[in-house]
Amino acid sequence: MEPFATNLRRRAERLGISNAEVARRAGLSDRRYGNYISGRREPDLSTLVRIANVLGTSVDELICMNLDEQVRTSEELFQERIVAAVQALRSDDLQRVAIMIEALASARNDAAA
Repeated sequence: MEPFATNLRRRAERLGISNAEVARRAGLSDRRYGNYISGRREPDLSTLVRIANVLGTSVDELICMNLDEQVRTSEELFQERIVAAVQALRSDDLQRVAIMIEALASARNDAAA
């Protein structure tokens, strides 16, 4: 299961989040998630789906033996990081984030005009 463990680590690195944060967002203990990223254990299907959701990817991409790194622009990588982080937020936090993003977009539009 080493490719799976490698894919877990790479995906979290690409999103800029720690393994501890992935574990927290997936509702797992650090120790349990550590077993997955070390290749000592394999998660059950429901846990695998939760981890994939936290990492903003598919189960297929996590378990694929020959994971070809997709070429992504830095903008796409930032968008992936944002989506993964947003999934961990509560409703009141989401409202604040929406206001901040709208303000940034408005400022960008005003500057372009």
